[in-house]
This record gives sequence, C-alpha cells and structure tokens, in this order.
Amino acid sequence: MGLLETIAGPDDVRRLPRERLQELADEVRQRLIEVVSATGGHIGASLGTVELTTALLHAFESPRDKIVWDVGHQAYTWKILTGRNTRLPTLRQRGGLNGFLRRSESPHDHIGAGHAGTAVSAAFGIAVARDLGGEDYHVVAVVGDGSFTCGLVYEGMNNAGHSERDIIVILNDNGMSIAPNVGAMSKYLGSIIASPITNRMRERVKHAVEAAGNVIGRPGLVDFGRKLEESIKNMWSPGMLFEELGFRYFGPIDGHNIPLMLQTFDLVKGLKGPRLIHVLTQKGKGFPLDEPDLEKFHARAPYDPETGELRATAAGLPQWTKVFGEAITQLAAEYPRLVAITAAMPSGTGTNIFQKKWPDRFFDVGIAEGHAVTFAAGLATQGFRPVVAIYSTFLQRAYDSLIHDVAIQSLPVIFCLDRAGMVGDDGQTHMGLYDLPYLLSVPNLTVAAPRTGAELIGLLRCALAHTKGPFAIRYPRDKTPDEPPPVSTVAAVPYGTWEILRRGGDCALLAVGAMCQPALAAAEQLAAEGVDAAVVNCRFLKPLDRATLDALAAEHRLFVTVEDGLVTNGFGASLAALAETEFPQVRVVPMGAPDRTWEHATRASQLVEAGLGADQIAARVKALLAAAPAGR
Repeated sequence: MGLLETIAGPDDVRRLPRERLQELADEVRQRLIEVVSATGGHIGASLGTVELTTALLHAFESPRDKIVWDVGHQAYTWKILTGRNTRLPTLRQRGGLNGFLRRSESPHDHIGAGHAGTAVSAAFGIAVARDLGGEDYHVVAVVGDGSFTCGLVYEGMNNAGHSERDIIVILNDNGMSIAPNVGAMSKYLGSIIASPITNRMRERVKHAVEAAGNVIGRPGLVDFGRKLEESIKNMWSPGMLFEELGFRYFGPIDGHNIPLMLQTFDLVKGLKGPRLIHVLTQKGKGFPLDEPDLEKFHARAPYDPETGELRATAAGLPQWTKVFGEAITQLAAEYPRLVAITAAMPSGTGTNIFQKKWPDRFFDVGIAEGHAVTFAAGLATQGFRPVVAIYSTFLQRAYDSLIHDVAIQSLPVIFCLDRAGMVGDDGQTHMGLYDLPYLLSVPNLTVAAPRTGAELIGLLRCALAHTKGPFAIRYPRDKTPDEPPPVSTVAAVPYGTWEILRRGGDCALLAVGAMCQPALAAAEQLAAEGVDAAVVNCRFLKPLDRATLDALAAEHRLFVTVEDGLVTNGFGASLAALAETEFPQVRVVPMGAPDRTWEHATRASQLVEAGLGADQIAARVKALLAAAPAGR
C-alpha cells in the first residue's frame, strides 16, 4: 500500500516523520498527473506546490490554523491531502470536486477562490476576526507571484503590513501566472538573491541594540538601533519592498526542499506581526514532457500521463477564441492604430496570435483588469483603437474603470468578452452570465453578440468603424457553428441592425448570439407541430434595431427572448420594460439563466439545466401559446 493511501487528512500528514514527507509528495505528484490526465484541469501550478502544500500541512494545524489560498490553481494537492483524494477523479465533473476552492466543499477551504489577488485581504479579515474574538491561531495566505501584478494584493498588504497583527504571507514564486509574468514587480522578484545571512544579521543587530538600550536605560540608544536596523535592511535586504510595506521578509527559499521549508516555518511561527516568506517553485514540476509549454499546461485538456501529449480529438469547427485572435491579427494590417490588450491571458483570449505578428502593438498588463481598461482609455484619447480582450467574468473586476474612464467619456475602446454565458467546467467563479445585466446599463456603450464566426469578424469591422463610444462584443467558450471565410472577404455588419433568420406569424423568438442555433432548432420542431415561429438574430442588444422591432411588434403578439446570460435585468428584461410603454399589446417573455449560481459541468448540459435547450424553448413557446387568451 502506498503512503498516500494512509493519508485521510492533515492529522495524518502531521504524524508522518519529516524524512517521509518527500515520499508522500512524490506519490501526490504522480496522483495528480494520472488523475488530471483524464479530467483535465489546472495541472501546472498544482504540480509546483506539491512540496509546499505538504510542508504547510505538516507545520500548521489545519483547519484550526487558517491557510488561505489565492485562486485555486495551486490547490489540487491541498484537496488531496485534506480528505478529498478519493474524489479527485471527479474533479471538474458534474457533481464532483470543484476546480477551485470552495467553503462548502471542505472545512479546510476557508474562503472560496477562483479569481487572483484575494488571499491577502481575506486572510487579514480572518486575522482581525481572530483577534477581536480573543482566539489564538495562525493565519497564512498563499499567493502566487502572478497575483502580485494585481492591485488588490497591495491594498491588502498595505492594510495588513502596518497593523502589527499576526499574519503570514507566502509568496509562491514560479515566474508565471497563466502566461509568463510581466512588469516591474516580476523583474523585482527575479532580482532577489537568497540571503539568509542578511535576515540573521538584521535580527541579531536589532536584538543586541535593544538589549543594550534596556540595560543602560537609554531609550535614545533603542531609537538609534532601530535606525541602524533600517539602514542595514535598506542596504542588504533583498525583500526591501515588502519590509517597507510592514512585512518582515524571509527568503527566497527552495519551494521543493521540504526540510528547508519546515525549518523556515518553525522560525516564522515563533515570531509575531506581519511576515512574508518568499518560496521559489517550478510550475509543472514532474510533468512528463521535457520542455512543456507552461502557458498551455496552466490548464490542460485530458492528456497521456506517460508522455504529456494531448489525447487525440476529432477535428472540427474552430473555437470562438481562435476566430477572434486570427481576425484582429489580420485586421491590424488594415488598421495601423489597432492595438491589443490582455490581462495575463494571451492564449486564453487568442491575443497570442496577434502578439506573434504585431509584438510592438500587443500589451499584456498582468492580472490588472482595471488598469487594462483605463490604459486602453488613455490610448484611445490619442487616436489609437484599443481592443481589450478579456473574459466576461474578469471584466466584472474593472466595472468602475469601464464606466468612469471609458463610457462617460465616449472613448472608442473595443471590448471582446470571451467565455460569455455558461462557461462549463470552470464553474461558479468563472461564469459569464452577468455581462449583459452589467453592460446594458452602461451609458454610451454598444453591446453586440455574434451568431457565427463570420459575424464576429463583421462585428469587429463594425466596431472599428464606430468612433462615437465604446463597443462590447461577447461570445462563448465553445466552437463556432461555421467555418469563417477569410477576414478580407467579410464586410462590416451594419451598425445597430438585426437579422431575421426565419419568418413566422405565431410568435417571434428573439435570440442573442450563440442562442440563435437552439432557437432555430426549436422553430423547426414547432413547425412540425403546426406552430409558425419567427427567429430573429438580435446581434445588437444596445442599441436595439427599432425598425425591425417595430415591424415585429406589428405582426406578433408574443416575443420570447433567448439569451445565455442572467435573466434578471438582461436583454429580455430590458425589452419587456420597453414593450410596456412602446407596444403594450405584445407580451415579452424572457428566457435565460435563472438568478442562482451554477455548478461546473459541460456547457451544453448547463444550458439544458437552465432551460435553454431547443426542446425546452419549443415546449415553453407551446405552453405560452396554449395559455394565451383568445385574440392574443
């Protein structure tokens, strides 16, 4: 029986002799490689934290001690060693383990985490609650270096660092977020050289001078000693930035050397106040490929556990992400002032294609979505056409910047929202269900959703021609329903227009973007049963195509809107509000995702669960027509 099979939780890890912890870590790493080869998932960062997690669970007493992880990419080992090993094969599967951290899943997950940068602030809140409650336990925040491009980390450190409260931050430095890290902070971390001598010298000087001052009874000598300590720190300390933020710095240390980490943890646990331990790890450590593409291995589809190569899949239609990336790359040749911006997601947004062709016009700003938007605003004031490629769920983090810096000033920034609607196995924290409710309320903003890959290209051309304000285009994490033609052959979609895909007199299905496909399928089912339904591609959600809308209202008494977004305050809700005053004879029934959170599963099954499959749309229309009063 392997050692891992004897581990039911953290108590078992703490009982192990220290000399056997590496053996446990080796088994955990192999378990990760084998299981995630079948499930897919965020394998790279988790492989890098195997020894770190093992050492943490040996040194601290979870769940009494609160260990808070930033994001969840690092935490698959945490799941294995906190009692979830037997369920690991259900990772990211319907009804199985979540791909991120979740309080309802385990008492060891102290706060949910799917987006970067939250751990320091959350851990500081837990530390304050501990002190207010008169309790005594350790609070540890584990933060990847990629998150140090995120402003929220510094807000938390600024608050915690000068509080003098007992909190430990572990900086897990692997040189990556999803893509390689960018910016001055990354360069700073890369310049730090291990200097345990410096830490020891500083501590000895501090304690010696304080002791001398107490013996002599001269407080001035203590003040002098503090200034001397500050001078030594500024001259020699590799972690001067963290020291200035109020954190005592330790490191950097090898994050794969368990004895060294345990020695450091033992030392730091005996101290008080804010402390930061800088740990160096290797993303993807132990993966079968000799030189894996670490950006691609951040989140890996199912692969061969022996070779690391992706399992063969049938060729098919392109992903929306790829269509977008290739389109803006080609459009950049026509528009020399087009620039692309992403927030640490080049491959995830398709802008890596643009980066290779136009490196001087590509900007990865790190995990800093608010900065990305305001940076784009600055570019736009000088006549450039910024295309901000960002996940729907991540644009939520920049909502103030979108309104204050872009929309109010009517700047022509183009937002391309990948992963809109149901997002599949990434689950709750990454759902793109909220963009329509939050975008439709933004002044001066155009909101569009393409039905096909070709229409995405046409909408990009339309957006580039539109100079009177910002323009948002949303599309799902899925394959397009078509093989798009060459970009050069696609004309701009006429601004503010809809497209009637099917005519019918009994009702009109007003579909948004990718929902045109199930709406058309539903109309075919209805036609077979004698119900004649029109289908409209409402590719512009703001502004509405009033000419087409007025014509539809004159011909129909029932509109059913179909959108892969939250039904509350979405497109259907806004249209229903308009209908009350403009054409009260028409009943508008919105169909969208109900107002609740959604579990990880396939995107197709999530849409069915939300009632947005073709069969369900057809059934809903039949029920509405059957219940309609005579004459309606």
